[in-house]
Amino acid sequence: MKPRTPPGRIAYVDGRYSRHFEAGVHIEDRGLQFGDSVYEVCRVEYGALCDLSEHLDRLERSMREIAIPMPMSRGALTHVMGEVVRRNKVGYGLIYLQITRGCLRRDFQIPARCRPTVIMTAHELDRAIIAQRRSVGVKVVTLPDERWGRCDIKTTQLLAGSRAKTEARSRGAFEAWLVDGEGFVTEGASTNAWIVEGAGRIVTRNLSHAILPGVTRRVVLEAAAAQKMDVIERKFTPQDAAAAQEAFITSATGPAIPVVEIDGYRIGTGKPGAITGKIAEIYANISINRQT
Repeated sequence: MKPRTPPGRIAYVDGRYSRHFEAGVHIEDRGLQFGDSVYEVCRVEYGALCDLSEHLDRLERSMREIAIPMPMSRGALTHVMGEVVRRNKVGYGLIYLQITRGCLRRDFQIPARCRPTVIMTAHELDRAIIAQRRSVGVKVVTLPDERWGRCDIKTTQLLAGSRAKTEARSRGAFEAWLVDGEGFVTEGASTNAWIVEGAGRIVTRNLSHAILPGVTRRVVLEAAAAQKMDVIERKFTPQDAAAAQEAFITSATGPAIPVVEIDGYRIGTGKPGAITGKIAEIYANISINRQT
C-alpha cells in the first residue's frame, strides 16, 4: 500500500519533477539494495533554506568518505532544492535530500564508476507541535548504541536508530539517547544530546566517528561561544544527565528542545530551563540571517 500524500505534492528524482506518489527509483538502485547513500535534512523558514552552506559542506564530506561523486554543482543542487521548496509551497518545514550511488547490477563490491541518483522531497512542519515541545519539554530513555562504527557519515543506514526511536515511543518517550560500550551517551536516535551542569556549563559529546557532526549542533556551539556562555565538548553518562540542571536536544527539526525527564528521572525542576530557553532564542535570532 502506498502512503497517503497531500494532493499536488512534488518530488524530484534523477532529473525529473513528478507527483510524489508517482516518484520512485529503479529496483537495483544501490540506495535501496545496500543503503549505499547519504542524505541531508534542511529546515525551511519563510520559504528559505536555513544553514544551507553547512548542510552542503557535510553532504560533500559524507560523499567523499564513501566515494560517491557529486551529481551536480553546488549551484545546480541549490537551485533544485529551492525549486522543490517552491513547488511544494513550503513556508515552514523541511527538505529531504538523498544521493545514492545509483542504479547498478547488484554486487557487494562497490563499483569504480557510478551515476548517482538524486532524490528530494519537502513538506510542512506543524508549528504548534514544535512550540508545545519547547514549552513543556520532552522525555528521553537510554538504550544501547547498536549502530555501525561511522556515525559521522550521514548515510541512510538508519535501521538501528529507527528501532531505538520506536522503542522510546513505546515507553512513552520522545527520543532515545544511545549509550556506547563504555557507558557514555553518544547522541539521540535522530538528534544531538546536551546537558547543562549545576554551574551552568553546557556539555555535549565531542566529535568523533561515534556521532554525527550536526549542523544545528555546530551553530549552537558557535552562538553560545559568541555569547560568552560556558560550553565544553566531552563525554557524559546517563547518570550525569540525570543529575544535570537542564538537558536538551538539537536537530534541524527542532533546535534546543528541552528534555525534562530521562529514564523516569526528572531533570532539574522537571520543566524547561532558562539556559535551554536562551539557546533557543539565540538560535532563532541568528537563524534568520543564515538563510539562503
